[in-house]
Amino acid sequence: MKRVVSVSLGSSERNHTAEAEFLGEKFLLERVGTDGDYQRALDLVRELDGKVDAITIGGTPLYLSLGNRHYYVAATRKLVEAAEKTPVVSGSGLKDILEARAVDFLFKQGVLRPGMTFLITSVVDRWGMTEAIVRNGGKIIVGDFMFALHMNIPIRSLATVKAIGSVVLPLALKLPFSMLYPQGEEQTKREPLFPQYFFEADVIAGDYLYIHKYMPDRLDGKIILTNTVTPKNVEDVRDRGAKALIATTPEINGRNFGTNVLAGVFTALLGHPGTPPDYPEYAQLIDQLDLKPSIRLMEGD
Repeated sequence: MKRVVSVSLGSSERNHTAEAEFLGEKFLLERVGTDGDYQRALDLVRELDGKVDAITIGGTPLYLSLGNRHYYVAATRKLVEAAEKTPVVSGSGLKDILEARAVDFLFKQGVLRPGMTFLITSVVDRWGMTEAIVRNGGKIIVGDFMFALHMNIPIRSLATVKAIGSVVLPLALKLPFSMLYPQGEEQTKREPLFPQYFFEADVIAGDYLYIHKYMPDRLDGKIILTNTVTPKNVEDVRDRGAKALIATTPEINGRNFGTNVLAGVFTALLGHPGTPPDYPEYAQLIDQLDLKPSIRLMEGD
């Protein structure tokens, strides 16, 4: 049995273990949160080195994107480079491919429709998803300035994001990443911000923890398009009146693991990480596994 361990800077409350099978190979998937303790995460990567088939890094991206330009998070890169024997990956490379395909599929199926308005909590963390939304006729509200920097600056075009982001993003990444993205116990604290844009949108898209931290008390009629969700998250979304919860990763034992875990599975299957910048091996495995987003209808289920 192959073993993939996700070392996350996120809350240990979301720890989980599951067994699954991919292309005839059995896997043990584990998620270990360090509650924002960076040194503990670094120690875990070194401890697991040579003992598992793949290590993945969660709770922080390897890089943020503006089109084809990638801006690396130095602390995450250090975690990725901490092991000498076992390949260490993040979900950044796979995420753009998988989420863009998921969005294309959802538009093709009529679950999402041209003209819908999408509030994307962080476009630089969801560039592939955002490009696919715009390509399929969706309207966007970019939340990066609002939720990362707490500035009421909604942006409604990718061209504007690129123009402003190329100046602001390199400066923002000089800050501790915990100031831009909740880690550890901060992930469980809610801080509702700019509810008017949640109400305007038909779809709320992005990292679930980011959505949860800043969303208003009610999400009546909204579609939530996200990644890692637990049964508790599903109930929370249902209680707030959302219409549907869509996860871009497959459900395994009642939970949708993050793209970083799936990248670890792909790495273990291949015996090495995918090849940037296009990761053709990942695209091939997505096709072989016939991965589709999982859709949970909240009303009447």
